[in-house]
Amino acid sequence: MPKTLRWVLQVGGIFLLIFTLYRVSVFLAFRASDLTFSAAIPSFVYGVRFDLRWIAAMLLPVTLLSIRPQWSPFFSERNKRIWTTYLAIITLIVFFFFAAGFGSFSYNRTPLDAGAMNFVEDFSISITMIWETYPLLWMLAGLAMSVWFLRWMYHRVHWQVVSQTDGKGILHQPRYFLYSSFGLLLLIYGSLSMRPLQRDDSFQLPSSFLAYLAVNPLQNFATTWRLRQDPEKDIPNVRRGIPLVRDWMGLTNRADQGLHRVVGPRSTAFESRPNIVLVQCESFSMYKSSMSGNPLNATPFFDSLSHQGIFFDRCFAPHFSTARALFAILFGIPDVQFFRFSSRNPQSIKHRTLVNQLEGYSKHYFLSGSPEFNNFKGILANINGLQMHTDDFFKGEKLNVWGVSDRELLLQSLQELSRQPDPFFAYIQTAGNHRPFQKSIPKNDTTFRRVELPVDSLLKYGFESNDEFNSFRYTDHCFQQFIEAARKEPFFSNTLFVFVGDHGVAGDARSVYPALWTEQRLTDQHVPLLFYAPQLLAPARRSEVVSQIDVLPTLLGMLNQPTEHYTLGRDLLAPDKKNDFAFLTNTTDRIGMVTNDQFFSRNVNSGEEILLPLNATTARQTMAQQDSIRQKLSLITQAYADLARFLLFHNSGN
Repeated sequence: MPKTLRWVLQVGGIFLLIFTLYRVSVFLAFRASDLTFSAAIPSFVYGVRFDLRWIAAMLLPVTLLSIRPQWSPFFSERNKRIWTTYLAIITLIVFFFFAAGFGSFSYNRTPLDAGAMNFVEDFSISITMIWETYPLLWMLAGLAMSVWFLRWMYHRVHWQVVSQTDGKGILHQPRYFLYSSFGLLLLIYGSLSMRPLQRDDSFQLPSSFLAYLAVNPLQNFATTWRLRQDPEKDIPNVRRGIPLVRDWMGLTNRADQGLHRVVGPRSTAFESRPNIVLVQCESFSMYKSSMSGNPLNATPFFDSLSHQGIFFDRCFAPHFSTARALFAILFGIPDVQFFRFSSRNPQSIKHRTLVNQLEGYSKHYFLSGSPEFNNFKGILANINGLQMHTDDFFKGEKLNVWGVSDRELLLQSLQELSRQPDPFFAYIQTAGNHRPFQKSIPKNDTTFRRVELPVDSLLKYGFESNDEFNSFRYTDHCFQQFIEAARKEPFFSNTLFVFVGDHGVAGDARSVYPALWTEQRLTDQHVPLLFYAPQLLAPARRSEVVSQIDVLPTLLGMLNQPTEHYTLGRDLLAPDKKNDFAFLTNTTDRIGMVTNDQFFSRNVNSGEEILLPLNATTARQTMAQQDSIRQKLSLITQAYADLARFLLFHNSGN
């Protein structure tokens, strides 16, 4: 075998070892406690195929160019330096993606994808958050040392090949390089069939973690990059699907009406024109809370509030992220762009919102950090006359890049609202329950006391550390301080408070909910939703499935005024409400529908569908019944997704 091909083969072995060690580290660090290595073998098999694709792509230039001896790394000392420098640069890129991939798993239990570019667009805020959360200097030093060591290894292997082959008279035969190049191209193709290896293949594995484990960060990022493009060109048959969606939503099934409808006030509407305070709660995951029955009892105060208001215990965010939650709540449309925030797309940022139908209300937005992050400001610009209270409006110690503590955010927001003439609408966005957890609680807040629990108990009930557990507890403490202070205000008796989580958090929820909630990542999007007004609303706990996009329609339905609707949200308290459901999408290229009885999910690329029961009754259905339900939900889910994509670009009213 020619020297160059010997070298390429050994360097390829080094790369394969690096890729495998990364996958093993992800498996050991983030697997569920009962997931065995044998169960993960299919992930490792898929992973080797993906890894060999990228390794082959990296080594193909060396092989192809070395068909001419003058370009071989063994032709001259200069060539050796060029090719080892090339490999060092490639190694740096690989290690960067691996570090980012490991960080992504650590952050939200998902692999690195093109959605990371949403945060690159907020570089200064994102890099500050990374600086505050991780030992960045040590990580960069480790990266530099690793690249230096690997470059030395490439030199070492080069020397070994020379020592093994010198004096043997091995001829430089171009055909060997052509054969090897063909082999590398076959590895890049990844398959012996007519269909090449695709990222979607890994999602046939039985759990999302096993699928994520199989796809290395380079593959996942490259594949998802194309999905950041505008989805509108992929919308089929939107008009034909409108009657199906209207019927599913319980609207009059007339195809020529679209979603536009005018809804009169309910007989139970408030005559008092109440103030509205809507709190979007950062990372307020349902399964970690006391309301789910989690025995760690992290949110006892909010649990007590849930018994005094109308509490929905099966509310879902359409997608995962704070920006997407703000978008969904204000506009009543799921943000169905997989790897690009609609808030960052100038073509999908102009929208009608029900907030503008609050005639005579002063309107306020409170955020202790920067509204430039993920272009919150662009979303909020759609609210006429909105008064922004952000950044330096809040006085006191800034804990991290997100600003002051949630306690200060809520109490200072309350002070500002106390100066407003009635009625007012306020949107308060918390940010404290967020990494870095160790910096989410002010050290000088003597009103809060930390609790330390054994790590095994924390992990069993969904928390990764005592810092995260106490951060979640501190959120509950801040809500208690806020409500107790609000009760002293004259406007309290005529104020409607709404609390909704922006998204859930990945983790092991099997001690609280059935296993499929963890396996299918429903926990990522399952959040509490509470309407609290003790002198206006009769308490009730509701267990039907609802969505974030239903929040504003429900609020407007409580007021004594007609409301004009254009999008997909519904009044949850309307007496004629039909089906109970929530549309979901996520970064596994899936769209889905949760109902009271089933969870349906479809891969938009492969077409693979799953239907899973959410209760014992539906688990006993026959195959024929399941097929009928699957076909119905498949049609509805696709029509709903297509219409949501269309509305992203056609809800401005222009």
